[in-house]
Amino acid sequence: MVLLSQDTFNTNHKIRKVIEQAEKNEFSKYAMLSVASKGRKIPEEECAVRTAYQRDRDRILHSQSFRALKYKTNVFLSTGGEKFRTRLTHTLEVSSIARTICQALHLNHDLSEAIALGHDLGHTPFGHAGEDMLNEISPGGFHHSEQSVRVVELLEKNGRGLNLTVEVIDGILKHTKGEKSMNGFSGEGKFGLPLTLEGRVLQFADWIAYINHDIEDAVNMGLITLDDLPRSAVEVLGRRHSERINTMVCDIVEKSAEKGHIEMGGEVLSAAEQLRAFLYGEVYTMPQISDKNRRSGEIINTLYGYYLDDMDDVRAEYPWRDEIDERAVIDYIAGMTDLKAQESFNRLTT
Repeated sequence: MVLLSQDTFNTNHKIRKVIEQAEKNEFSKYAMLSVASKGRKIPEEECAVRTAYQRDRDRILHSQSFRALKYKTNVFLSTGGEKFRTRLTHTLEVSSIARTICQALHLNHDLSEAIALGHDLGHTPFGHAGEDMLNEISPGGFHHSEQSVRVVELLEKNGRGLNLTVEVIDGILKHTKGEKSMNGFSGEGKFGLPLTLEGRVLQFADWIAYINHDIEDAVNMGLITLDDLPRSAVEVLGRRHSERINTMVCDIVEKSAEKGHIEMGGEVLSAAEQLRAFLYGEVYTMPQISDKNRRSGEIINTLYGYYLDDMDDVRAEYPWRDEIDERAVIDYIAGMTDLKAQESFNRLTT
């Protein structure tokens, strides 16, 4: 680390300039420099202290939607929150993994962190069960990636949005890859490849985080034991949660160093895919999870039908909107926490 003299910070010098110069000196040629950003929809004067991506990170961190993630289910419903992941803790784990990979590869870790903190802002209450139901009943469909972009571009700050940079919004939109293998994902599908390597790192980090923490949560719930995991995958990745993450992260760093793309090696990738298949085939389908998911879907469906007929609550939530319509109902329900959705359902049905 280079220590800067006091003279560096004279009254005519902006701290941001020092950080931007450090990026140029220290980052890989494949990194997305803050000064190279495509900018914002609404031009703004630059901050004296923070780079563009640091500013985006802080805007997301202080947003109402980010705070609400604390009270939204990740996968395991009605767990009380003491031992099990919420959508907020998932987000923080993704951010940590993405930042570690980017630092090791000399990529822009501030950009990856901003994308990570914003990637699930549009998630519904009750995790993917809520998302699946909204997608089923909404005429235009529903996907949390698109809703996260809608949150940062429109819904936050009473319709003004957060005015984030192009690269952060792009990474938020494209963080999901659907059912494709990580290395096999070449950009086909609804959203395509991220514009930046930092966005690609975020895809891997999200994948690594949920595979490993869903295993740990399932063990803590008593649904499985570590002995139930595919033995061949455990032999490659490790038995403990931290071992598996370290193996995956180190492999990405080793295979991607000094390259213009992000990848995971064959053996490690295969083992990770085995764990993912185990979760989808053996864990997420368990009655303890699927029955609660079904109930959650019923709650979302009931709320949707009610608020289409009576939009008073929706109108009160969005006084700045010129038109309160079906799209506003979707926004309203998607923004609910688990508790608010449950309480609203109980109030409407009793």
